[in-house]
Amino acid sequence: MKLAEVIESSRIRTDLTLSSKKRVMEEISHLLAGGDGPSQGDIFNALMSREKLGSTGLGHGVAIPHGRVGNLSKTVAAFIRLPHGVDYDAHDGQAVDLIFGLIVPQNATEDHLKLLAAVAEKFSDEDFCQKLRAATSSDAAAELLTQ
Repeated sequence: MKLAEVIESSRIRTDLTLSSKKRVMEEISHLLAGGDGPSQGDIFNALMSREKLGSTGLGHGVAIPHGRVGNLSKTVAAFIRLPHGVDYDAHDGQAVDLIFGLIVPQNATEDHLKLLAAVAEKFSDEDFCQKLRAATSSDAAAELLTQ
């Protein structure tokens, strides 16, 4: 599964200023919600439940909040780039400014793990992250994410 299959440009934001991890989780939940799928509240609860197991902050300014959600027919992703990082309890202690949110259907364990590994690998590439940080618009970020 490729990122282009799970993320739409309407779910990519590069113009938000958020001040806390909780606000980041609320906004990523909002971007992931929509249609006949799970509510923003259900998504927020799933992401926060996963976060209680350990921070999804990868380090180097990147976080990948993710979770499995009922009433979801397909995997959905969203992306936020912040102008100023927020404290996210990342393992390296760095503030997070690149957030890639991911929700998958409740029973999609294998697909979830494969996609999560692919996303983590992509965001471990310093050049890729620098390009995302330099993107001048949500459209430019979308192009990078879906290549």
